[in-house]
Amino acid sequence: MLNYIFWRIGQAVAVVFGVTIITFVIIHLLPGGPARGLLGPHASAAQLHAFIVQNGYNRPWYVQYWDYIRSLASGSLGFSYRYGEPVTTLLKQAVPNSALLVGLSYLVALVVAIPVGLLQAAFRNKPVDSAITLASLIGYSMPVFWLGILLVLGFSSAIHLFPPEGPQGGTIAAALADPLALVLPVATLSIVTIALFSRYIRSSAIDSLVQDYIRTARSIGASHRRILQRHVLRNSLLPVITLLGLSLPVTLSGAVITESVFNYPGMGLLFWNAATTHDYPLLMGCVLVVGIATVIGSLLADLLYAVADPRVRYS
Repeated sequence: MLNYIFWRIGQAVAVVFGVTIITFVIIHLLPGGPARGLLGPHASAAQLHAFIVQNGYNRPWYVQYWDYIRSLASGSLGFSYRYGEPVTTLLKQAVPNSALLVGLSYLVALVVAIPVGLLQAAFRNKPVDSAITLASLIGYSMPVFWLGILLVLGFSSAIHLFPPEGPQGGTIAAALADPLALVLPVATLSIVTIALFSRYIRSSAIDSLVQDYIRTARSIGASHRRILQRHVLRNSLLPVITLLGLSLPVTLSGAVITESVFNYPGMGLLFWNAATTHDYPLLMGCVLVVGIATVIGSLLADLLYAVADPRVRYS
């Protein structure tokens, strides 16, 4: 197991290294370079030259990339053009808020999707299964930004039940101190995730219900509830473990839109503001964090497989 973990960590380092190359190349392929992209088409030649020299863009590309890697190794991601602060400082403030939002949405999605998927499997092809399937299809097909706007219009503007924006304190403590403001952002991410998870759990549970060990459990008098809880549930969670790792970047991309809709001070809103203001060091920092999160999610999914299914062994 340890050899496998070290091997996967080596893969993770290689993937993160590839992410740094891609982001570095994309920024330098901008028409006119980073200077023109930030200063705009009306900047004078003197302004462009001063910006290029100040930020080291006049040096060879391999020297720039080497300096970037050295700064990463020392824990520095550069300075934000817009905020005038280290990118690391900005990410330390924003990443915990996004982790709270994504973590709560995953928790809600699992709590709801697992029993819903098992219910569909137990009553497959019945009216309740068809109704939940239709609701899941609608939830999964709904654009995240449109879903967030609908929730604001319905639960904030119409009945004034929840605030129209997320907590504004900027820290996890401030967010938890205003739980009502978290409801709509969490619900926006959770609805799409519930629709995805429940469909996979339903399919996996239906496959498990026709296995020989289920017939054996029924033949010795096990109740339908006991069969679902002790035999079907554990095997049905295996696809969800994979989805937890693979859907993490999708959820983070949805968090960019959700945080923008609800003005939630997380990494998604930070990335959105950096993209609209051409703040390239901050953009590269956000992309790097998402790449690392994706690799970690994939690694955790592999390790949880061995916990959920004792037959799985890594070497």
